[in-house]
Amino acid sequence: MFVTFEGLDGSGKTTQAELLRERLETDEVEVVATREPGGTELGERIRDLLLHGGHVSPWAEALLYAASRAQHVEEVIRPALERGASVVCDRYVDSSVAYQGVGRGLGLDRVLDLNLAVVGGLLPDRTFLLLLDADDASSRIRGEYDRLEREGVEFRHRVDAGYRELAARFPERIVVLDGARPAEELAEEVHGALRVGT
Repeated sequence: MFVTFEGLDGSGKTTQAELLRERLETDEVEVVATREPGGTELGERIRDLLLHGGHVSPWAEALLYAASRAQHVEEVIRPALERGASVVCDRYVDSSVAYQGVGRGLGLDRVLDLNLAVVGGLLPDRTFLLLLDADDASSRIRGEYDRLEREGVEFRHRVDAGYRELAARFPERIVVLDGARPAEELAEEVHGALRVGT
């Protein structure tokens, strides 16, 4: 089973990914928990460059995320799935489509096609999208903002719109959750949706 969590920074997706990992391990399922960008040595270097470096042009940004993802799939995700492990990933293809495709204005389909090419068409069995008002999500971010988190409110609203468009386009894969609800309630809903889907 390949499960991803998506949403704006501060939406609670990282918390839900961690709660699902804990739940599956309690059920004695082998779980590989990972994140994007990152998950590999190359991916972590790209993550640092993207989130903490200087200006990156929109297409360079999209291509760096895609490069990290290509390595991640080859080195971590596919091998885990092939040996029968479950993979829980904090962000994946949908993030690039929402942030670069829609947020940066590169085009939803153009960025989706690029990413499907680099991952060999591998999409999650289920994606949980935590929707939360952009201002509320920003207020939850702790510590220093990274390069993307420093973008203005208009950018966050465009990204949110991109996520909503993806949810409408792929309802069989994307489960929309209300990110304002308590984390424990959302975790139960996630686990229930996976039981139904398996």
